[in-house]
Amino acid sequence: MQIQFTARRFKAHETLKDHATGAVSGLSKLFDGIVRGDVVLGYERSSNSVKWAEVTVHVQGNVLTAREQSDDFVKSVDLAVGKIERQLSKYKSRVRLKNKKTLRRVKEDSVTNDGGE
Repeated sequence: MQIQFTARRFKAHETLKDHATGAVSGLSKLFDGIVRGDVVLGYERSSNSVKWAEVTVHVQGNVLTAREQSDDFVKSVDLAVGKIERQLSKYKSRVRLKNKKTLRRVKEDSVTNDGGE
């Protein structure tokens, strides 16, 4: 999986970059079909700043996005990755259900074609 990291209006430390990319790369344990991940970090004000993290995951034909705000970049990344984990589990169950329905439909078609002959 490719992971693109972007820090807006500041230069991120290597530890922050490693934490963010590591958290997003850990999502591949949940779902194998992740193509690419993007992490964008930024802040809203220079004093008493609210730091936000936006995590975008591209899966086969869909894009899952989560954005979280807090007083720390690490906390924001962890919260956004948690949202993406929930979205991935829902997406995975939807894909499985869809595959089961098509498999069931194919089996029913083969049984009706074989029984009629």
